[in-house]
Amino acid sequence: MNLVDLIQKKRESNTFESLAKKGFDGWLACPKCQHFMDQDQLRALGKVCSKCNHHFRLSAKERIELLSDPGSFEEKFSHLESKDPLEFKDTKPYKSRLREAKIQTGLSDAVITGVAQIEKVKFALAAMDFQFIGGSLGSVVGEKLTRLVEEAILDRLPLVIVSQSGGARMQESIFSLMQMAKVSQAIKRFHKEGLFYISVLTDPTMGGVTASFASLGDIILAEPKALIGFAGSRVIEQTIKKKLPLDAQTAEFQLKHGLIDQIVSRKEMKKQIRLLFKHFLGV
Repeated sequence: MNLVDLIQKKRESNTFESLAKKGFDGWLACPKCQHFMDQDQLRALGKVCSKCNHHFRLSAKERIELLSDPGSFEEKFSHLESKDPLEFKDTKPYKSRLREAKIQTGLSDAVITGVAQIEKVKFALAAMDFQFIGGSLGSVVGEKLTRLVEEAILDRLPLVIVSQSGGARMQESIFSLMQMAKVSQAIKRFHKEGLFYISVLTDPTMGGVTASFASLGDIILAEPKALIGFAGSRVIEQTIKKKLPLDAQTAEFQLKHGLIDQIVSRKEMKKQIRLLFKHFLGV
């Protein structure tokens, strides 16, 4: 068995499906501490390990449910879907990747955008989803975010963007990279209007997302131990010929060096956002 097969086997050993085959139907082992939890318990805890506080990744839909009042979220721009202007193909055609991602996630692309409420305070909300091609920033993700920011300007709404992304979508090349500037410019206009933007960084937030709108919040929050950075650690080490500190791309390292404002546990995130609205907006 080669190294790739060994890693894949290790990953599969913690899935609901593999545990079900062993008679542990509905149970999952935490990848950090191997503590066993049943599926319902894990969901009730917001997908946070009850023993070691490991934060499992959430889907965009789960994130919206966690951060907004029940039934308050109104999705916008869901009709937008990615095309394939470059007819890109790597190990498989880009169109095939899009089709598979849509089937797997039930999403049209890697972000859900809309308007929600916390204790009747209305705000614009976007949540990215790593399950959709690594949460990558493509033309549709950039367009949905830009339209959301523009609508927030018109309606004078505070803005919350939850980032979870590997970076720019390579299958869209320059069409992807230009979204960094486009969304950032929309947020610049948002700031000129004196409006309030909270950026929430979750695991992982990397590449072009970190280098653009994820780092432009008036307040930047992050979940514990979230992977945050631009290039991957191996790329950096090969470039500078030095080893990085083991925690160099964690939320804790970013906080220590002043790059984010606060680390907030998932179960406290909604409450913290509400407190920030009250403090900065007086609502």
